[in-house]
Order: sequence, then structure tokens, then C-alpha cells
Amino acid sequence: MSIHIPLPIPSHLFDEASPPSALSEKEQTLYDIVLKHFSAADYMLPNVDEEKAALVVDEKFWLSYECLLRYLRATKWDANVAIKRLEDTLKWRRDFGIYDTITPHYIEPEATTGKEFLFGYDTRGRPALYMCPSKQNTEESPRQIHFVVWMLERAIDLMGPGVETLALMIDYADKAKNPSIGTARTVLNILQTHYPERLGLALIAHLPWLLHAFYKLITPFIDPLTRLKMVFNPVITKNGLFRTAVDAEAWSDNSGSRVFELEQLVQEGWNGSQPFVYSHAVYWEALVKLCEERRSRIVAAWHRMEGKVGTKEWEVKVAVRDEMMNAQVDAVNVLAENGQLQS
Repeated sequence: MSIHIPLPIPSHLFDEASPPSALSEKEQTLYDIVLKHFSAADYMLPNVDEEKAALVVDEKFWLSYECLLRYLRATKWDANVAIKRLEDTLKWRRDFGIYDTITPHYIEPEATTGKEFLFGYDTRGRPALYMCPSKQNTEESPRQIHFVVWMLERAIDLMGPGVETLALMIDYADKAKNPSIGTARTVLNILQTHYPERLGLALIAHLPWLLHAFYKLITPFIDPLTRLKMVFNPVITKNGLFRTAVDAEAWSDNSGSRVFELEQLVQEGWNGSQPFVYSHAVYWEALVKLCEERRSRIVAAWHRMEGKVGTKEWEVKVAVRDEMMNAQVDAVNVLAENGQLQS
């Protein structure tokens, strides 16, 4: 029987999650500089009309502890450069329409064929964002790029406690075509500039020889750290998905080299055990509802924790996890009390 909806976060990944590592004294000092800058009561975004320069709630929520650290790491711990990049991204998110223009209704025409979808999690708990270029259904336009960003934002919604990155899965089967160099450069620039340290791994399957030339053309625009995360034609065996044949042959239960368990991998194109088939009428509504409900819970938990800049994503997501687990326990208890639970 086929599956048409996203998978929930595997429960065992909750148990394996760990909080952010402690900062060194120097790192803490630099973090405090950035935090103080954006936490100031009179803070205004520079070079923005005065009536719109104050941060809105969504922006304060975005400026989490982990977010500030991602930008500090991306700028090699230069606090001033990190502040400038954060402010540039805050302005970009407004101009790009993250909070208003890019709605599910607006970008839905891009989603009808399943050329991008979220399904499953890798062994580190990273949500998998699948891209299927052969299912491209629209001409190149700003909306195509908006769709990529919207899906990235939804992947972030579905990250569990302690997870800050995603696994990108690109399948070039079925005579898939590449986007233009211009579109590729635009998407790369957005990812590298406004989503630093969000890509955990990029797995590129069934890449034909002719398309290697395309990747050679765009390689100069890919930063060195991102290049290291790109894996071409990964190896899939009965034990799971691996970066290389060497990893697959050397794998054991304790090796940690497996990237995906087959139970978290789709059958089509990736030889996983999940019979996922994209059915837009079913999947789209389920994804939108799942992400809206999860984000609503996360934002509500953030507000309960005073709703301020620098709140830890870890603490917010753990609170949501515990809330959902308690709700499940309560539901089971109610069924048991009413004699509706089978032994």
C-alpha cells in the first residue's frame, strides 16, 4: 500500500538528541556582543524607514540563540560581520516575502507534480528534502525560487530538538534537466548567504556523465564547506544508504557511517522501503497542516519562555516534544479508563 503523507519524527531520535555544546569564554563574549546588539530596547534595523525599522515578533523569534551562533560560525566568529550579515538577512526576509508573500496558496502551482517534497529523516534526525528535476512543471520564474525557499522553511519547521540542518536529496533519473546557470546561482546565493549552516548533506543520485559539466560550471560559486557536503551517486544496500562503497562494506551497528535507514527512505529512485507516492491532493494538505501545527506549538512555547531574542531553539523544541508526549500519554489513559484500549 502506498504512502502519500510525510513521516513523523522517529521517536528514538528524541532520545538521542543533545543540547548545544557549551561555548568557550571567547565565543561567549562574542555571542554576548551580538545578543546585546539585537536585544536593545531601542534597536532599529539600519537603512529602513523609521516606522518599519523595529523588529516584529516573527523576527525576534527567528533571532534565536542557535541562529546567532550559526552566523557567528559562518563569519569565523567576527561579531561585527555577523551582525551585518544578520541585518542583511532580516531585510532580505522582509523583501523576499518570507512572512507574507510566500504563502501555501501562492506557491502551490509549483508543487503539483511532486518535484520537491519532504519525507523522512536521516540517521542524525535531519529532515530529507527531495528534489526531482524530471518532474519540473513550470517555466523559470521568481515563483520557482520562492518555492525552493518555502520548502526549506518547512524543513526547518520539521527539525526536532538539537537538529539545525537538513539532508538534500536530488534525483537525476528520468532524463532530468538542470535549471539555468542564472537560477542555480540565485538559489546558491540565497542558501549560502541567508541560510548559513543549514545544509547538513546533499546527496545527488543518478547523475549522468553529461550533467557533470553543469556542476563544474557552478562549482566556483559553491563555498568550500558546502562542496564537502555534496555526495554524488551514494551507495544503497540492504543495510541502508551510505556515502561510499567503502562505508557500506565497513558498516556495523556501531560504526555510525550509515546516512539513512531504509525505513526512512523512499522506494522510487532511492531503493528505500517506504512506498511513498506523491499525490498532491493528499500530500499538500497534510504537509501544510503538519507544519502549521508544529510551528504554532513552537511559537506558543517560545512566548511562554518570555518570547525574546536569544531564546534557545533547543529549549523551545524540547518543551514541544514533552507537551506532545504528555498529550499522547493522556490520550492512552483516557482510552484505558473508557475500556477502549485493547490489550
